[in-house]
Amino acid sequence: MIIKVVLEPGEDGYIVAHCPALKSCWSQGATREQAITNIREAIELYLEADPFEIEVDENHEVVDLVV
Repeated sequence: MIIKVVLEPGEDGYIVAHCPALKSCWSQGATREQAITNIREAIELYLEADPFEIEVDENHEVVDLVV
C-alpha cells in the first residue's frame, strides 16, 4: 500500500508529518527521517484493528488482506 504523507516545518523547528487520507493522523520528528519513522508508526496504529471490535463466531470470519 502506498500512502501519501505531507511533511512541513513546524513552529518549534520540528518536522510535522500528516497523512491526509487518514483523518487526524499526525506526528512529528526532530529530523525528516525521524518524522517519517514516527508517521509510519502512527499510520500502522491508526489502521490496526481494535481487538474488542472483532467478532469471531460461526457467522463471522476474519481474514487478513494485503493492500
